[in-house]
Amino acid sequence: MAVIWGLDLREIQWGKFKNSYMWNNEYHLRRTKFIIYQLAMILCVVSESLGTAALSDYVDQQNFVAKQNPAAHVHNNDFIGIASYNIFVGVFVATVFGAAFFFDLFWPTRHESASVKTAWKACAVFACMLALADALAYTDIVATRSAYVTGTNAAETQRLLADYGGSPLEYRHNGRAIASVVFLWPGMVFTVVSTYLLWHSIDHIDMYGPKSTHARTRDEVGKPGVEKPIENGSLADSTADGDTLTQPGQIHAKPEGFHDRNAAANEQQYSAV
Repeated sequence: MAVIWGLDLREIQWGKFKNSYMWNNEYHLRRTKFIIYQLAMILCVVSESLGTAALSDYVDQQNFVAKQNPAAHVHNNDFIGIASYNIFVGVFVATVFGAAFFFDLFWPTRHESASVKTAWKACAVFACMLALADALAYTDIVATRSAYVTGTNAAETQRLLADYGGSPLEYRHNGRAIASVVFLWPGMVFTVVSTYLLWHSIDHIDMYGPKSTHARTRDEVGKPGVEKPIENGSLADSTADGDTLTQPGQIHAKPEGFHDRNAAANEQQYSAV
């Protein structure tokens, strides 16, 4: 298959969604990142979906009232505007951390240039800023504002709204709007945590590579000729054949009190000569 941006598309395999691979601990913070990334995406997308449902009701409310009485107009564009912005935020968060999730799943050992790493970090921080602004504005509008009708009297307004039978004018009485805000706040929090993990992961890769600490230690110990501690405290190296190598500074000294049995015979032989 093709190689795009240095990524081998053959690595995209259903088998990588297996628990044994997806949740292994071979790579630094793999399981933590996958959980937090998905929480950020899911919560923001749920908020987006609930807000979209409420937005659709208010748009239909405008159209219904205008159709029944062309002189009347429902003013609820503040909610429509913030709910539309909430859709954008949900899509952006899902795009950034969804991409990070799938890239880490399919290509955990990929090489990225400095510009690509900077782009990852910048997009993550931008997602935090968007989500925070969204949560603050959305909360303010839903909690303190309401729609209103102009172009007709109060009695006609009540009749038109009763005939529609949909969204209440006060946004805080709209259950889907409230639920959308409630899901957005933890989604924003997990977006911030995801950003921290993404930055930390990139810095860790720059210093040590993508593998986790225990995986690096295991790989180093398994290499031929690499020092590894022995249970009795010896620092002897082991070769690939299992032979023990003598460390520099080690000498095979004779124990105290040991005498060479041939020494006396040798001395007598020299004396005779």
